[in-house]
Amino acid sequence: MGTMATQSACPKCGGTGWIIIERASVSGAEPCDCRSLGRSERNEDRAQIPPLYRNASFDNFVVPGTENPIARRDLTTVLLAVKRFAQDFPNDSRPGLLLIGDPGTGKSHLAVAALRKIIIEKGYEGLFCNYQNLLDRIRAGYDAASNSSDKEAYRVAMDSEVLLLDDIGAHRVTSWVEDTINSIVTYRCDNRKPLIATTNLPDPDAGSSVMQKSAAGIPEYRETLAERIGARARSRLFEMCTVIRMPLIDDYRLRKARTF
Repeated sequence: MGTMATQSACPKCGGTGWIIIERASVSGAEPCDCRSLGRSERNEDRAQIPPLYRNASFDNFVVPGTENPIARRDLTTVLLAVKRFAQDFPNDSRPGLLLIGDPGTGKSHLAVAALRKIIIEKGYEGLFCNYQNLLDRIRAGYDAASNSSDKEAYRVAMDSEVLLLDDIGAHRVTSWVEDTINSIVTYRCDNRKPLIATTNLPDPDAGSSVMQKSAAGIPEYRETLAERIGARARSRLFEMCTVIRMPLIDDYRLRKARTF
């Protein structure tokens, strides 16, 4: 038993979390590096990342093979840009990241990879929120009959050190939804609180097409990001975020599955 305890304890501080430093015949204690390592692990546990993305990283993000050189080049460029955002974090002038693209392009994997790098290597606290679930929880908090703990959802969305909003805009748009997401985005933008977001909705300024063909081959109009979250919230997102449009490629989930 004693041997196991010795092996698990930090060799630098013996598990105390502090190192005794001698300077000019004066002794003092300084925090050991293992304290920050433990903090990162605790922060990752508290980030509420779904099991599907729990281990998402830049290293296990799958890009197309050499048989598809254009898609390989375009997605590698995106991967490097998201990596750069995480490496340069925090950036006060652009504290956020917005990934725009069709379903199945790997947005959520890259967003979580960035969040995990920021948590693990930079020591920040982060929180993963599905956009629709977050709004449902905030709405429940206004219901007098709801569990009082749901009233925390709004505050957490405002105050989390780094917030990841996955699938932003994936909720039926109402004036309440528009006002709520605008208040969250505006508060985080004004206070330079980092926000990582993904969306399946097109945005013309990001180079997205607002037209798509239906199953019958008939052109259909696609609702834009601004139409689903409101022009104000969309404007503040573009003001605070590095905006990256995902390339049009085959479904990421299928591509990743083929690698196993």
